[in-house]
Amino acid sequence: MNAHDEDRIKQLLQDALPPVNDDAPPRDLWPAMLRRLDARPIAPPWFDWALAGGLVVFALASPASIPVFLYYL
Repeated sequence: MNAHDEDRIKQLLQDALPPVNDDAPPRDLWPAMLRRLDARPIAPPWFDWALAGGLVVFALASPASIPVFLYYL
């Protein structure tokens, strides 16, 4: 590669990549994300409880299905 090729590649890269603008946040966003995750409620939604209840009822109705459920866990 000669200097002309290097200059051409440099110019192509500068044209392809947009310049970094000042719209980026000035601080690290990870601590804010951790606070947001910690602020969420831990309680599962109602349909999770309905699914678990349905599995319990099905297991009580047909006890032979219990090993099948344990196999797929």
